[in-house]
Amino acid sequence: MDPRAFHALSYGVYILSAWDNGRPTGCTVNCAVQITSSPATVMVSVNKDNYTNKCIADCGHFAVSVLSENSDPSIIGTFGFRSGRDTDKFKDIPWQVRDKLPVVSDSCAYIACRVTGSMDTSTHTVFLGEVIGAEKTSDNPPMTYAYYHNVIKGKTAKNAPTYIAQEDTAGKYVCSVCGYEYNGNIPFEELPQDWRCPVCGQPKSVFKKK
Repeated sequence: MDPRAFHALSYGVYILSAWDNGRPTGCTVNCAVQITSSPATVMVSVNKDNYTNKCIADCGHFAVSVLSENSDPSIIGTFGFRSGRDTDKFKDIPWQVRDKLPVVSDSCAYIACRVTGSMDTSTHTVFLGEVIGAEKTSDNPPMTYAYYHNVIKGKTAKNAPTYIAQEDTAGKYVCSVCGYEYNGNIPFEELPQDWRCPVCGQPKSVFKKK
């Protein structure tokens, strides 16, 4: 089986959020789909190892923030490569409460839902949510998964259903947090000390030469 075939399916890049006993938390996902129009119902899939999975089950609601091609790529790293168990992911990310749920401000739309059902797979939970609020917040084009990989050169977290083990990166500098491989024109050693990973926002010091 060639797992690259699954990349031919259409995916977006979303921040899935919920409340954790009054504290906002969330994670990056690539699977969010409208499945009915009346009542409007959305399906999301989230790994069972993600803390957000538990929070959605506990609070009974979730929100989907649709990232755009103009969204800060570090948002993806912040929500995709750290755990909400011990990290306040919203601390340095502009956000607001919309329809009683936390949503990322730097997005082109949001959809707020009340959980109406769920289905377990071996690794993920599929949550069904009846839409309680939604709004298109900008005209920026939504970010696709292909754009994230081909233009931003982002990597996939191991919890994602489309994860493929990285190819050989010998001799290259790779972010130890998100797996981003530096391919810039300036030699890595000559980058300024305040340079940060464009995907997860971590400092230069976390990069390792492979």
